[in-house]
Amino acid sequence: MPRIALVCEYDGTDFVGYQIQNNGRSVQEEINKAVSSLYKEEIKVTGCSRTDAGVHARHHVCSCDVPFIIPADKIPFALNAFLPGDVAVKKAVYVRDDFSARFDTLGKTYIYRIYSSPIRSPLKSRYAHHVTFKLDVDSMKDAASYFAGEHDFAAFCAAGGSQTTTVRRIHSVKVNTSIDDPELIEIEVSGEAFLYNMVRIIAGTLLYVGIGKIKPNDIPVIIDSKDRKNAGKTLPPEGLTLEKVFYKEDI
Repeated sequence: MPRIALVCEYDGTDFVGYQIQNNGRSVQEEINKAVSSLYKEEIKVTGCSRTDAGVHARHHVCSCDVPFIIPADKIPFALNAFLPGDVAVKKAVYVRDDFSARFDTLGKTYIYRIYSSPIRSPLKSRYAHHVTFKLDVDSMKDAASYFAGEHDFAAFCAAGGSQTTTVRRIHSVKVNTSIDDPELIEIEVSGEAFLYNMVRIIAGTLLYVGIGKIKPNDIPVIIDSKDRKNAGKTLPPEGLTLEKVFYKEDI
């Protein structure tokens, strides 16, 4: 059977997360239903990651086997006819028979968005965490540079994860102010793999740097401590977006 990879975008606000659960709507369930409706048989997709409730994705990849060939450029249009408004397939690619959206990932990039304004914005609040105070972005940038490399990130892991090791390799952490919106701060985190809530804890730690509660050069000490209580708080899910998943293939 042919195997396809689907690049999906979704607004996670009204989902319990990507993975199917028995307590509400999931992205995986909606995609399963759409693919099954299109190909007229039960099909289950495998996703690249299990984003949490409220987390968004601009480039989430899932894969599945299908019973017959449809031109790849036609598949998104066909599937989107069956999908609800908060999830869409942006691209479809035929891949090798042993391709796995989950196990073949080379890395991921996430962005956590914070908007700093005395007044909340209903147009931003679904996709960014609101703070009412001004942040020291330069200090946040300095602190971000300490995360790169392979470290034991136990201090940046929430309880409840299923990992066997807390060692991870982070390629980069960058802090930028949006050119189009100076109130919007973007924390971009790229790495091979991540611990449970790791990006949201890194963002919370950098937020503490931005308000002066943590100094930039405290970051290596926090990493070395391997103690969760030394890092910042876990920021809420609405600010987090999975921006890109990387493979050997062009997906």
